[in-house]
Amino acid sequence: MDIEAAVNVGYQAAKATSGGQNANYIPFLASVPSDLLGVAVVTTSGEVFKVGDADYQFAIESISKVFTLALVMEAIGPVAVREKIGADPTGLPFNSVIALELHNGKPLSPLVNAGAIATASLVPGNDADAIWAAIKDAQSRFAGRTIALSPDVNSSEQATNFHNRAIAWLLYSAGACYSDPMQAVDVYTRQCSTLVSTIDLAMMGATLASGGVNPVTGTRVIKAANVAPILAEMMMEGLYTASGDWAYTVGLPGKSGVGGGILAVVPGKLAIAAFSPPLDPVGNSVRGQVAVAKVAEQLGLNLFRPA
Repeated sequence: MDIEAAVNVGYQAAKATSGGQNANYIPFLASVPSDLLGVAVVTTSGEVFKVGDADYQFAIESISKVFTLALVMEAIGPVAVREKIGADPTGLPFNSVIALELHNGKPLSPLVNAGAIATASLVPGNDADAIWAAIKDAQSRFAGRTIALSPDVNSSEQATNFHNRAIAWLLYSAGACYSDPMQAVDVYTRQCSTLVSTIDLAMMGATLASGGVNPVTGTRVIKAANVAPILAEMMMEGLYTASGDWAYTVGLPGKSGVGGGILAVVPGKLAIAAFSPPLDPVGNSVRGQVAVAKVAEQLGLNLFRPA
């Protein structure tokens, strides 16, 4: 089956799926129309396939963790990232405090909130604005266009991020937050509050699939050597506590966000993205998972399946 047909099959399968509800602990996310659905694929040669609401811009949320991780990987290298943050799934919810306590304050993964705050604290910069500018620039280079902060999303999140502030102080007390903890939370909250489309997500994933080179702009965004550790982190913790099931059934590095986005990367080939706001109890888009899994299945992309 060709890619265009597979994208349409994935879209129809997701459209026929019901269930889930928008994230309601962030007021802005609760207000997004729940019937929106977009699916997109971008290949390593820069071909774009899309269907549905693939141009609609939504909050990137936790998918941003991947691209801040890439920025820090460039700055300090994968060995230091593993030593300072970790490379293991927590086995607990993405915002768990218990996971920190069980491991003496080490966050274990840069793709859960504690690890993402620690990652944000490692981005080079003299102040919060300089650090934020570097993160925004990284997202933009991955997407191949200028990514913008949503003031509405940011305000909504900054006003409700008390749990993350507590996590940051716990990290700091354990020596695992490498800047002022409230600065790290501020920057982390901003990185989650940018707006992207499903096409943007697929382009950002395709940049990873291309070994760190954006397939449309031709810009090298990160070193090829840093891609494999990022994809490994995505495979282990990208879909929160459903990451193991995702690896078992879909077999691709993925990352989801509570804004309704989901991304999967096929190294050397392409990336698949989907957007649909209603989430399952774990925090993953119900229809987004169906769409991405179906496209991957139609194209035979499971990395664990023998050729």
